[in-house]
Amino acid sequence: MFVSAFNIVIHDPLYNALVFLISVVPYADVGIAVILLTVLVKLILFPFAKQAIETQFTVRKITPELEKIKKEYKDDQQEQVKRTLALYKENDIHPLSGFLVILIQLPIILGLYWIFFKGGLPQIDVSSLYTFMKAPMEVNMQFLSIVDMGGKSIVLALLAGATQFIHARIAIVIPEVTTKPGESLKDDLMRSMHIQMKYVLPVIVGVIAYTISAAVALYWTTSNVFTIVQELLVRRSILGKQEYEK
Repeated sequence: MFVSAFNIVIHDPLYNALVFLISVVPYADVGIAVILLTVLVKLILFPFAKQAIETQFTVRKITPELEKIKKEYKDDQQEQVKRTLALYKENDIHPLSGFLVILIQLPIILGLYWIFFKGGLPQIDVSSLYTFMKAPMEVNMQFLSIVDMGGKSIVLALLAGATQFIHARIAIVIPEVTTKPGESLKDDLMRSMHIQMKYVLPVIVGVIAYTISAAVALYWTTSNVFTIVQELLVRRSILGKQEYEK
């Protein structure tokens, strides 16, 4: 039942979109189709990503109030959480918005893995095509005549890890906690999470991108580049709006 639901919701839409793009891109280049599919997915997810960035800005803005609540109710964790959530609600903050974007992308990566490793390319699986879709006459797995999309690419994997690192460096983060290491388990966990997001996650992304396939590595690289540009543009828009309101 799970596999059937996954095919209907994730695999089949991705596969049909990819097949359509292969049929219209120059030289039926699967790599170019993957790039276009990635951009399409990122555009669909843009509202969620924009909300996550705006949430980070708002959290940074109310940090003094959060620190005040933390100090005032340091001996009453339940009241501290209650006050914090009330402050979030007052400022229309959705703490999990950033994780939502990540969680949505995981099935997409799994869907691409399923496409390239479980059959479907370069031979077209007509059983997965919608009735109105036609199989392309040609499927070119050589991205720009250089990289085999069905194989592994150390170059694309390194690019995936590098762009993930760049994004982690420029991304807006919650300001550093004020306590010293060892004084607060919660703050220590936050420090650890920040370090892992900046330095460990890029390595994990690079390894996974190489292990699965060049197509997934290309998807991840394109997604990261799009996210970096998106982050900079949304940040500029928010800062411009704040300056205008002053």
